[in-house]
Amino acid sequence: MYTIWSYVIYLAVSIALTMWVGWTLFRNGRIFLVDTFHGHEALADSVNHLLLVGFYLINIGYVSVAMQYGERPLDVQQVFEVLSLKLGLVLIILGGIHFMNLYVFSRMRKSALLEKHLNGSRT
Repeated sequence: MYTIWSYVIYLAVSIALTMWVGWTLFRNGRIFLVDTFHGHEALADSVNHLLLVGFYLINIGYVSVAMQYGERPLDVQQVFEVLSLKLGLVLIILGGIHFMNLYVFSRMRKSALLEKHLNGSRT
């Protein structure tokens, strides 16, 4: 019975964290994409939405696959230990993807600013 409860808690917390982080990235990343795409809001919004869907697919896919790995808890203490390990891995992956997104956004923005500067100096 401990295993079932640990699965329920793991899935609920992992999916809630994934959705919260994804929505935060979606909402706050828009301004970077609008700037990167030179004010083309429709394009920025479209790319932003595609990034959100990909983020959800990767993270919820990982959460689903990782659920079966690890010890089967036999008591309440082991439930907490198993959950802390699994949720900790989810948080590390979410953080890694977050920093990867920041890196990609900053590279895109840097490239867009350079292009804007080069086009401005040619005129």
